[in-house]
Amino acid sequence: MTDTNAVAELAAGHDAAIAIMTAYDAGAQPGVFFTAAAHVLLDGLARAGVGRLVAVGLAATLETDDGLPVMDTPDFPQEYRPFCLAHAAGTSVLRASVTALDWLIVSPAGDFDNAGARSGRYSVAGVNMVSRISHSDFALALLDEIDTPRHHRTHIGVEGA
Repeated sequence: MTDTNAVAELAAGHDAAIAIMTAYDAGAQPGVFFTAAAHVLLDGLARAGVGRLVAVGLAATLETDDGLPVMDTPDFPQEYRPFCLAHAAGTSVLRASVTALDWLIVSPAGDFDNAGARSGRYSVAGVNMVSRISHSDFALALLDEIDTPRHHRTHIGVEGA
């Protein structure tokens, strides 16, 4: 995700791409990495003619009912805040883009149910840190947004139904 040419080559011939925006090079500064990765995705996918990007994001950057990102709430563990801020900076690059790329960030509304079985169901939900979704159902949400895009240029949360 840091090489525009590699992204363009890998994405060539595809209509859409899924990016795991929560993965990063631990040797890099997160604030630099996430903004650079967002620029690379925008440029590389445009070169490849890809029209849709669905990216995996963090629940901590979803907004609460009060309009605050979870990471800005009083009970949020401060040791995770720098990573979350860096991730949010990458999202800001997408939000500020004037590209034709139709992007979406999808996060668990709360967290993953690591032992959860596939139910084949999920729902779009506001942030709810006690909600859970299985990895399989989360993957289904990503694929559904590729096959039948319902959300555009925004960040949504999903939870198991």
